[in-house]
Amino acid sequence: MIRLKQVHILSLLFVIFAFAKAISQQSSIDRIEPPFWWADMEHAEVEVMFYGQNIGKAEVKSDLPILKIRRTENLNYLFVTFDTTNQNHGEYAITMNVGDTYFTSKYELKQRSLNSKHRKGFDSSDAIYLLMPDRFANGNPENDSHPETTEKLNRSFKGGRHGGDIQGIIDHLDYISDLGATAIWSTPLLEDNDKQYSYHTYAQSDLYKIDPRYGTNEDYKRLASELHKRDMKLIMDYVTNHWGATHWMMQDLPTATWIHQFDDNDGKEFPVPGYANSSYRQTTQMDPNKSQIDDTYAEKGWFVSTMPDINQSEPLALNYLIQNAIWWIEYAGLDGFRVDTYSYNEKEGIADWTKAIMKEYPYFNIVGETWMHDQSQIAFWQKDSPIGAIQSYNSGLPSVMDFTLHDAIMKAFKENDQQWDKGMVRIYENFVNDFLYADVNNILLFAGNHDTNRINGDGLYDGDVNNYKLALTLVLTARGIPQIYYGDEIGMGGNRDTSGDGDIRRDFPGGWQDDEVNAFKKRTKFQKPFYEFTKKLLNYRKGKPVLHDGKFLHYVPENNCYVYFRYSDSSRVMVVINNNPEKVTLNLDRFKEGLQDVNEGLDILSGKKIDLGNTLSVTGKTSMVIDLDKPEKGPRFF
Repeated sequence: MIRLKQVHILSLLFVIFAFAKAISQQSSIDRIEPPFWWADMEHAEVEVMFYGQNIGKAEVKSDLPILKIRRTENLNYLFVTFDTTNQNHGEYAITMNVGDTYFTSKYELKQRSLNSKHRKGFDSSDAIYLLMPDRFANGNPENDSHPETTEKLNRSFKGGRHGGDIQGIIDHLDYISDLGATAIWSTPLLEDNDKQYSYHTYAQSDLYKIDPRYGTNEDYKRLASELHKRDMKLIMDYVTNHWGATHWMMQDLPTATWIHQFDDNDGKEFPVPGYANSSYRQTTQMDPNKSQIDDTYAEKGWFVSTMPDINQSEPLALNYLIQNAIWWIEYAGLDGFRVDTYSYNEKEGIADWTKAIMKEYPYFNIVGETWMHDQSQIAFWQKDSPIGAIQSYNSGLPSVMDFTLHDAIMKAFKENDQQWDKGMVRIYENFVNDFLYADVNNILLFAGNHDTNRINGDGLYDGDVNNYKLALTLVLTARGIPQIYYGDEIGMGGNRDTSGDGDIRRDFPGGWQDDEVNAFKKRTKFQKPFYEFTKKLLNYRKGKPVLHDGKFLHYVPENNCYVYFRYSDSSRVMVVINNNPEKVTLNLDRFKEGLQDVNEGLDILSGKKIDLGNTLSVTGKTSMVIDLDKPEKGPRFF
């Protein structure tokens, strides 16, 4: 009897084990990405990723035509390419079966917005306001921490979450518009579930989800809508090169080739499996003499150990990024991308990504972060670049960032005595090399951003409003697309070198209810001259098309004073930037080509009429923006 009972028990345990195993092997769908698509898209062959336990074993039938099914070594993934050509918007049934298990889901094609394909991206008529959402304004304190994310609110820690969010941006759109900016570039808003330093959001953990500490997908869509009501634009900070180590796929990669992985074959100890650090030597991308090992570590190495490097040579990964980018443009109504670490990507893969976006949206704009210190190396990355053509390379990227001008700005205004290659000559020499670019008007100009020292910070210009005015005059009147960094317009400081990234990413005063100073509404005595100058020049630029796309004529600086003109057949502006601490007197005969016999103008900065007959005296450390156009009926300037 005892042995019989043992047999029964063993049999029962076997049945329970077999049942549990069968349950564990059942298929399910946990994620579908993209979660939906649109009818009438150029990218009509949409590759949908299904994720769930053993879903890779499924046979698929669909009301949408199936062009291809791709299975990988990971049976938890299934990639199905549907043909949406000539399909109406609506829901389409999808049936999957694994053995005797059947389940169905629906895939929706939404109706595309009118004129979506012909949306106009940001351009040189715009002035971009760059902000970090966590540090700008807290519009909804209820989402400061969230149960779905690890890092909680800690405003006392410079590198912590401070609580700024999408609602905070929406609440202050009128401030940004009144300042004179016409577009917002926000650093990334997608979920970043790192344990620390997640506020910068460049280590993303879900590419289809706004971080809940910022708000919801619908909140982001509402932000775009509110901007468009004000005739303003929204630029998304998009990351193609990497994502975060906490990204949900990192726990269960679709294929080993989805990210770049390295073997420990040289005796190094890696902080995470498959990791090797980038060399950051992105000059290898165009170096004809490069070694293969240098090329590999620059292009395929990880940015840091918490940011796995995505392999754009893997067609599945590349198409995933292409579709995700298109999805956000169409879903939220975006007007542009700023692409992080553009030159760190595999250059053929990132070119395919860029061209796919521009094929879908021919009038869109994308600016790439091309952080290099030589104009030819930056120009290499711009669409139709004569430099890239030497190597038969064309990225398709419309816009690049003028880091060499930024480099010059970081030094020039501290050099009060002109030398052969210093002071305003640094600025002049930057524009001399404009012949390297395919489109000089589609270059992003800036005096600082979230990765550089604050222009008004300690150790740079130390809150000297005169140097700020000189730099801002340059950025807002030279060729290209100007970008200012939140808080610069009120003299915010910060030093990255001495106090870390958090110091150049301080909270905007007034963005939190308990802030003692609210610079959105009332500026201090120190803040006021920064703000008033910025507002005056930005709003003048907004209404002066010749500063958007007029031709550029400049003169070799003398006595550390730089003069240039923006001109067209019908309009003309003269810009004078005197970096000399002493007064400089200009002999105007030298500038006849630019003046074109105009003998008077109006300096929009001082509001004074300027006699341009013989000489022009310019006070030390002062700029002038002289409108040379003849007044028309009614007010000439606002």
